This record gives sequence, structure tokens and C-alpha cells, in this order.
Amino acid sequence: MEGNVATYKEIQEDILRRYQITVKTCWIADIKRQHGKTSRLASNRLDPKKVKYPCPEDKQRLIEESLKRFGDL
Repeated sequence: MEGNVATYKEIQEDILRRYQITVKTCWIADIKRQHGKTSRLASNRLDPKKVKYPCPEDKQRLIEESLKRFGDL
């Protein structure tokens, strides 16, 4: 898995397989944004300064670990 850029679906499946927890794509996007890994704002974003559904604190570590496994962080 190292060095590959994972899709949001692959990240979701990785977390589901490892922890039996389903994460939302907007949570993954929020973590990527926090780490400067996004290239643009979503076209449907109403306020560029606010995140409508920020990643819950208890899910952040799981998403970061999965992103690291895929080499995305």
C-alpha cells in the first residue's frame, strides 16, 4: 500500500476492516485539509472558512493512521 494515493472509498474500507467503524468522506476531507493535503475547496462549499461536518475527535486518529498506511500523510 505504501506510496499509493488512496481513494476515499479505500480509506473507508481500510478503517471498516480494521476497526469496524464507518467514516464519512467529509471527515476524511477534513483531516486531509488539516494536513494541507487538499488542492482546492469543494464547489458546493457554502462558506470557505467553515467546515459543515468536521471530523469528530475520536475518529481523527483512525483516519490519520489509514492515510499514513497509504502514504497520503
